[in-house]
Amino acid sequence: MFKEDEITKIKRDTEKWGEKLEKSLAKAPEIKERFSTVSDMEIGRLYTPEDIQGFDFQRDLGFPGEYPFTRGVQPSMYRGRHWTMRMFSGFGSAEDTNKRYHYLLSQGQTGLSVAFHMPTLMGYDSDSPLARGEVGKCGVAIDTLKDMEILFRGIPLDKVTTSMTINPPAAILLAMYIAVAEKQGVNKKQIGGTIQNDMLKEFIAQKTFMCPPKPSVRVIVDTIEYCTKEVPLWNTISISGYHIREAGSTAVQELAFTLADGIGYVQASIERGLDVDSFAPRLSFFFNAHIDFFEEITKYRAARRIWARVMKERFKAKNPRSWLLRFHTQTAGCSLTAQQPYNNVVRTAFEALAAVLGGTQSLHTNSLDEVLALPSEESATIALRTQQIIAEETGVTNTIDPLGGSYFVESLTNRMEEDAMEYINKIDEMGGIIEAIERGYPQNEIAKAAYHYQQQIDREEKTMVGVNKYVMEDTISIETLKISPDLEKIQIARTREVKENRDNGKVNACLDKIRSACEGNGNVMPPILDAVKEYATLQEICDVFREVFGVYRDPGMF
Repeated sequence: MFKEDEITKIKRDTEKWGEKLEKSLAKAPEIKERFSTVSDMEIGRLYTPEDIQGFDFQRDLGFPGEYPFTRGVQPSMYRGRHWTMRMFSGFGSAEDTNKRYHYLLSQGQTGLSVAFHMPTLMGYDSDSPLARGEVGKCGVAIDTLKDMEILFRGIPLDKVTTSMTINPPAAILLAMYIAVAEKQGVNKKQIGGTIQNDMLKEFIAQKTFMCPPKPSVRVIVDTIEYCTKEVPLWNTISISGYHIREAGSTAVQELAFTLADGIGYVQASIERGLDVDSFAPRLSFFFNAHIDFFEEITKYRAARRIWARVMKERFKAKNPRSWLLRFHTQTAGCSLTAQQPYNNVVRTAFEALAAVLGGTQSLHTNSLDEVLALPSEESATIALRTQQIIAEETGVTNTIDPLGGSYFVESLTNRMEEDAMEYINKIDEMGGIIEAIERGYPQNEIAKAAYHYQQQIDREEKTMVGVNKYVMEDTISIETLKISPDLEKIQIARTREVKENRDNGKVNACLDKIRSACEGNGNVMPPILDAVKEYATLQEICDVFREVFGVYRDPGMF
């Protein structure tokens, strides 16, 4: 972008400026000896054309909606349509959560996002002994199609897109959603939404796993294959960096390990025999929006550029839609504090703004009380209003990629890409992401990063307002959402009633077909869909998976 003689002059002028600065610093020193991002990436005093002297506008930046998509995946971005405001919500019973969905939609939310309780996440029914004390506590309880019918009662599934944060039993929840849509008279080819369905990041970070990595990926590829043919508007995976970051990773690690997971899924699908352009346009991603403003913005820009190049150059995808990295963002739960909880409103607003300036397609803003309990209706409304104020009042949506061309932003984007590719290349050398996970490589890298950050907090090298600086002795009390202890009994009774009233002969026949598909090479989705329509429970189907594929145990690496 700049001529060599211009760079030489800028470098000389920068040195002169630096000499003047040093004199002034003798009188008023900088507040810290070293400035770095929340991930501890060192940041210089000033950025000039010298920092991006090899930068090529067409190659590295380009135009919105055009390769390499650094500036966004849509030509008009938010001037054409705001991001989907999709508040993650689920608690207690299906009835309770259905009421919350109707409320949020009435307040301007534009998409649904389902939070399931822990037994559902792990593939157990509410009447399992392993579910005791957990029913409805961290999300909504879904055991059978009956629960799913109640959850979406009065919500037209041909007009609302739904994201479901579910992993080991993702295929089962997708089948239930399809069945509910069909009961509404909506063809499965009309429904839109996303299942998270990303087991690799579970082994790396979140740890809600059921079966070992290889059969888990096999079932994921089954869903990709099925949806490519039968549910064409559905996003088959939300390849998730969010939980990698929540586990303590740096921004670069989140970026690298997420894209490495994506590469693993693409490779597995191609090995199944699928054409890359048949399924790649329906892959989506899910990133964290942490508190370091510019680090997050540049992470998203680098992610789009890396993915576009990987899909075009490595996997030889020809359809430009296969090159797109479309992503949902959630503000960082790990940045919220129980101390001075109203500060969380401010944190969330800045994190959401970073996601928007980084070009997200969908956004969830955390509620101020999420560090203490499930969000109350009032706190969820404030979180939704935060997005609406950004969209409608701040003016940041008036132009596309307003930070593009900034010496600092472009330099940091380049560094993000370079450092992430170093990780990705190392994983490739190990034989791919599954082999890297089995060696414990990403897990250990994240653990080291988390420990390093905590040391910096403890030494007060990094600040958390209200935690290690500006601390108040008085505790601020806020009213939190409480789940009735009676819910567990009610949910167990409903599940048992469904089991008593269904045709158990048909259920067992369906489970046998699922078992045969798992033992052979058949796609598991068609028999799962048949089973949920006969009101087979989530656990009954998951127990077949556990029986055939085995149960994964975390090796507990240190």
